[in-house]
Amino acid sequence: MANQEPKKQEEVEEYGVLLYYKYTSIPDLQELFNFYESNCNTLSLLGRVRLSPNGVNVTVGGKLSALEEHIVAVKLNSLFEGTDFKLASCHEPSNDRVAKECGFTSLSIRIVKELVTLSSCPLQKSPEISNAGKHLSAVEFHSVLHNIGNTQDKLIPSSSNGIVLMDARNLYETRIGKFYTPNVETLDPEIRQYSDLPSWIDNNSEKLRGNNILMYCTGGIRCEMASAYIRSKGAGFENVFQLYGGIQRYLEQFPDGGFFKGKNFVFDHRVSVGSSDSRILGTCLLCNSPFDDYSSRSRCTYCRMLVLVCDNCREKDSSYVCELCRKNSLCIQPTSATEFDNSVEISEVAELEAVSTSDRIAPPALVSGPRTLRKLRILCLHGFRQNASGFKGRTASLAKKLKSIAELVFVDAPHELPFIYQIRQNCDSASELENNHPPSESCNKKFSWLVAPDHKGENDSDWKIADSPFDPLQYQKQTEGFDKSIAYLKALYSKAGPFDGILGFSQGAAMAALVCLHQQKLKGQMEFRFAILCSGFAVNMNNCQQGSINVPSLHIFGSDKGKDRQIENEASKYLASLFENGCSVVIEHDFGHIIPARPPYIDQIKDFLKRFL
Repeated sequence: MANQEPKKQEEVEEYGVLLYYKYTSIPDLQELFNFYESNCNTLSLLGRVRLSPNGVNVTVGGKLSALEEHIVAVKLNSLFEGTDFKLASCHEPSNDRVAKECGFTSLSIRIVKELVTLSSCPLQKSPEISNAGKHLSAVEFHSVLHNIGNTQDKLIPSSSNGIVLMDARNLYETRIGKFYTPNVETLDPEIRQYSDLPSWIDNNSEKLRGNNILMYCTGGIRCEMASAYIRSKGAGFENVFQLYGGIQRYLEQFPDGGFFKGKNFVFDHRVSVGSSDSRILGTCLLCNSPFDDYSSRSRCTYCRMLVLVCDNCREKDSSYVCELCRKNSLCIQPTSATEFDNSVEISEVAELEAVSTSDRIAPPALVSGPRTLRKLRILCLHGFRQNASGFKGRTASLAKKLKSIAELVFVDAPHELPFIYQIRQNCDSASELENNHPPSESCNKKFSWLVAPDHKGENDSDWKIADSPFDPLQYQKQTEGFDKSIAYLKALYSKAGPFDGILGFSQGAAMAALVCLHQQKLKGQMEFRFAILCSGFAVNMNNCQQGSINVPSLHIFGSDKGKDRQIENEASKYLASLFENGCSVVIEHDFGHIIPARPPYIDQIKDFLKRFL
């Protein structure tokens, strides 16, 4: 009987979750990796450990006694002096699906470049963490909010524009809980992912300038980098403060919730943690009834973001569109069981509603288990006097080699061009002269994104003799038609989007570059995370300064040796120079006016794309 007592005691031992992070220079990553691997396995801890040259970020679960032993062992390393270990008791994971998706069914230890990825541009240098905002404890943070309007508050400097609260979390997190304070604006960026935050900060800098900015997130780590980014903007952005320990520490200090209303979303099997205030802040996506439980892990059919769907609505439907995708006018379309190729051709925007079910562009399939890797969707723009079908054929090898990570979607341009042919000069024989006529077989229509000023826009199925010999510099004269093309692309994006990136070849690259140039005007209508510009050149960009286009970009063009007779090497180099240097990659090749799909070029293309997966 005595031998069974320890086993019984072990069965009832309390379970817990431990979260902590530390920004510090790690002299030997492999040694630290070995420590975590040995310690966590010995103590049977499960969860995620991320190590980078600049610190650690840990979320693990296990028996409370084991977690306490882990803390003692970590504290023996002087690197972790001053670390805030957030330990909470809770139930053991009961939902296998949630536990697996949150990484609590195994131990994952990885060495990464960054603890959290702030920028959507994977090539852009992160801000200096030493420039992060000032830490405010939960009590200090609460005191500042409580004393709003009190000019004698010594915790923050006086400011003519006052105080703003800024939530550094994702949209699905803020939908179930956030800070509410009378007479203080809470800025909710409404972002899908943390890497979208810098763009929001850039676009809303006037709301922040001159104010005392109080930031908060779940546990504090996201505020570190985000506050440093805000402060890096210089004058007017100095007064940034962050809730040390995040919402978790605040709710521990103020169990009734204080100024925080609703629940705190957490990235472990608990899903969310609330206060003694049982009021529900969230609502069901479909019926708007009060609901704040993400345990079902319902996701948007298009972007895979978590959405709130109550039990009743979930039984009736299994396809959902989040509010961000709704802003882009996306709607659920029926999909067939057909296995789709990784390249799709769209001949006209108007056909999107008329095509058969088996030909529709299918949104990413819903998954019942843990999240699977979603392929990047790339909108592909053909060159001058080409079409979607021809461009798809010419890039078949590229599409095949990218099929595991990308889906290429091809579309015709809106400007239809006349059929023309060249009269061969200096025919040597009567037979050559007799054969000097247009092709007899029917040909597919040809299109362009930009046209010459004298383009009449007439559609004629008859062949016409070209007015002049082929001019390799004709692309410099095709400067009109942008408004029609951009309206066409916006309509297409609304029906067939969203897309992760845009790829353009030759004139298609010029059009894609113009889309990137106008990214701020197009926000909410057509957004791309990256651009791939092949044999590109600049059109109507004379006033664009070098390095001013802040879109991650890959530029592929022929070298001087390659002798691209269509687009000069210097023209492609100039276009590349207009994109921010820290966000652009250049690949020069020796094969002329093509997109190379052989090594080492295909490997470089894959490396660029994998940064966005």
